[in-house]
Amino acid sequence: MQNIFASIAVSVSELKKNPSSILSSADGMPVAVLNHNRVMGYMVPAELYEAMMERLDDLELIEIAKARSNGPSVQVDLDDL
Repeated sequence: MQNIFASIAVSVSELKKNPSSILSSADGMPVAVLNHNRVMGYMVPAELYEAMMERLDDLELIEIAKARSNGPSVQVDLDDL
């Protein structure tokens, strides 16, 4: 059985009828799009997608910072900047 990571799931046929109303009824949450009862994708509002991308960028930066934390350091005087 396939996991569905959304509270709302719609068929492709339902989605074709009125995608705007489906997305608005989801109240900012993702909507699973099903084809023959299998998830073929997720539809997410732009704000949620942008927040997800920001979070992924933050996680990547954290990994870079952790990897470099034991590397060589350089003394910097703020007046020299």
